[in-house]
Amino acid sequence: MKSYIRPNQKPQWKMATVEAVLGNLTAGERNILTGVNTGASSLSLLGSGFIVLCYLCFKELRKFSFKLVFFLALSDMLCSFFSVVGDPSKGFFCYAQGYSTHFFCVASFLWTTTIAFTLHRTVVKHKADVEDFEPMFHLYVWGTSVVMTVVRSIGNDHGHVGHIGHVAAWCWTETGRTGKAVHFFTFYAPLWGAILFNGFTYFQVIRMLNNATRMAVGMSDRGSQSDTRADMKALNRWGYYPLILIGSWSFGTVNRIHDFIEPDHKIFWLSVIDVGMASLMGLFNSIAYGLNSSVRRAIFERLDLLPEGLRRWFPKKLKSRSQQQQHDSELVSLRTEDQDQ
Repeated sequence: MKSYIRPNQKPQWKMATVEAVLGNLTAGERNILTGVNTGASSLSLLGSGFIVLCYLCFKELRKFSFKLVFFLALSDMLCSFFSVVGDPSKGFFCYAQGYSTHFFCVASFLWTTTIAFTLHRTVVKHKADVEDFEPMFHLYVWGTSVVMTVVRSIGNDHGHVGHIGHVAAWCWTETGRTGKAVHFFTFYAPLWGAILFNGFTYFQVIRMLNNATRMAVGMSDRGSQSDTRADMKALNRWGYYPLILIGSWSFGTVNRIHDFIEPDHKIFWLSVIDVGMASLMGLFNSIAYGLNSSVRRAIFERLDLLPEGLRRWFPKKLKSRSQQQQHDSELVSLRTEDQDQ
């Protein structure tokens, strides 16, 4: 497909995540994909932005465990932001959209591996030194994201992709076979590496808690049994966390493989699911990682401060929810504070 370049305008960058799905689609189909991308990215922007706002507003959330969630939400928020506001008709915004979207999307799934590592070291290894790894986490996440983004841009021609009428839809790199192979190496390879690491880590964490539960039952230690069951209630859903990345990017992976094999044949329905699920990753992460009991408790406590006249409009369940969650915690790494004392 020919690039759309205005007269006297320097060639610009082509789009990333959804660029491969635009090839032989009609203008109407491209408009649908653009709408899906904008709508889903906007939801992710709102969801991740809410978690970032909670971290900044509620001092009690500023603990190491939730700090990792904050950086995850921040990466998702910026990735969604550039997906929504990137303007391929302007050189600066085209570059900003392309580079930034790739950078922050890679950073997002890398932050999930730091959370998994923290849980594993705390629960399985029984180590209380996880906060000492924070500088290494930043070097690992931001450094790897920079390297993957730079490598992705090397040797690519620049131009518009997804031309709809007089407006190009996205910006990213060109799509020769070499470019597609580089895209796999700089995005999908670390992505599926993160998925495998998270899955293996959460499997070990849950297995250990299951063993602890069986030991508590065998010893008839009601106190230990109660504590372990509370941990299992909080951690059971963590086994599904790798499914967020799998669900968000499986269709994209299949679509990229199909595009590599048959570049002239696009599957529209697969492209729609690909763009929609990938753009919703920030929303999924904000719900799974961000809306934990600590956040809900902080919100409910603020609701309790509202005048009685306003609280009448809230469901009755909300009135006692903060008290019920007073001792709950969904991040086992918070236990490190007790271990340090």
